[in-house]
Amino acid sequence: MRINVAFIHTMARRQHSKWYKLDNAAKIIPSSARGADTRVFRISCELNDEVDPEILQTALDEVIEDFPLFNCILKKGMFWYYLEDSHMTCKVTPDKLPACSPLYFPGRKNLLYRVCYFHKRINLEMFHVLADGTGAFMFFRKLVTRYLILAHNLPEEIMDVDVSSQWEKQGDAFDHFYEKEAGLKQLKSMSKTKAYQIRAERDENLLPHLVEGTVSAKKFLKLAHDYETTVGILAVALYIQAVLDGMGRRFRNRPIAVSVPVNLRQFFKSDTTRNFFGVININFDPALYDGTLESIIPVVKEKFSSQLTEENIARTMNSYGALEHNVMIKMVPIWIKDIVIDAFNRAAKKGVTTTISNLGQIKMPAEAAPYIDRFSAFMAAPSQQICISSYGDRMVFGEVSPYVTHQEMLNFFRRLIALGVDVEVATNDYDDQSLFHGREKGNAVLSQV
Repeated sequence: MRINVAFIHTMARRQHSKWYKLDNAAKIIPSSARGADTRVFRISCELNDEVDPEILQTALDEVIEDFPLFNCILKKGMFWYYLEDSHMTCKVTPDKLPACSPLYFPGRKNLLYRVCYFHKRINLEMFHVLADGTGAFMFFRKLVTRYLILAHNLPEEIMDVDVSSQWEKQGDAFDHFYEKEAGLKQLKSMSKTKAYQIRAERDENLLPHLVEGTVSAKKFLKLAHDYETTVGILAVALYIQAVLDGMGRRFRNRPIAVSVPVNLRQFFKSDTTRNFFGVININFDPALYDGTLESIIPVVKEKFSSQLTEENIARTMNSYGALEHNVMIKMVPIWIKDIVIDAFNRAAKKGVTTTISNLGQIKMPAEAAPYIDRFSAFMAAPSQQICISSYGDRMVFGEVSPYVTHQEMLNFFRRLIALGVDVEVATNDYDDQSLFHGREKGNAVLSQV
């Protein structure tokens, strides 16, 4: 009998490879990543000095040891996708690809994240199956800190002491906190709303167009206090007003629906770096608008208040778990799941005008502050998504869309300028001067992102 030694070695490697189920939020991502919706997000740190790629590579090689899950590849099983350990390593590269370019290619073995640089910027891009924004920031914060220690001989002690184990970082918090309830009914109801959709000229190649607006965090916070509300509520209300500014009268029978991701770690104790978020939907009826921001803020505030309860958040979390724990769905082959999930995802998108994700105030060691200018975040989207991040006195609104025009963001920045908040705008568009015209341009500093 002949023994195939290569086959035995291959089987031995497979037996020793670790594999991980996708968390509940990640399960729909491979089936719905297509076109402009690559499901890739970018986190950037702009430094005060040019990036040294060799030092960045050293920092990455050291820090990734604490995050082995990120070096997994995505594989397709009979019933679900799953992650498998790989021996691949990430190499730091110059930023030459379009932002948020695809990271997942069916049938190809490749890492699901990339680290690149452009002049003073360090960029981390990640496929959403690995982590959410909060989880990715746990890694990115350590990467930037380690880079600055090596580049500027900062004290080793400024690195965070890890209080969570690798097992805790890799844990599936959705599965841990799941409680059975009628979750599928809620998932179905999420696809019933027909919201107002952004209308603009699309890039013929569906390339992502980025707009980055930077304001004073102190001024924005003061503005929120003037309106007796929070930063998150004010941002959503201002965006709704910006949409209304450009909304045709014939479309005012449809609500403006803003989807707001919520970090579930605020409600359930977890150190996972994987996806662990829920979503609340802020719907506004244009008929309630009287031309003032005061007519929008109370509605948005009430929606936040009623939905951000522990009971409602738990119900939303369990609705994601319903997909995995439903016996009938478990037995459906993956190729059928792909078709059904993609159809559901497209139907759900019709119920959303845009998504606004607030990553909050980013904390870094005090010793690192002199070397950092700002952080920003972007998320690829089939229509439009806005990510808000703050560091020091810089609050950044990062918008990604496949559109070559940016009417809503233009209106958003105009509204801020009218309220006394100056805006510094950067974009990857070829003609960035088209963003502002006339006197608004005098209040906005334009640059290339």
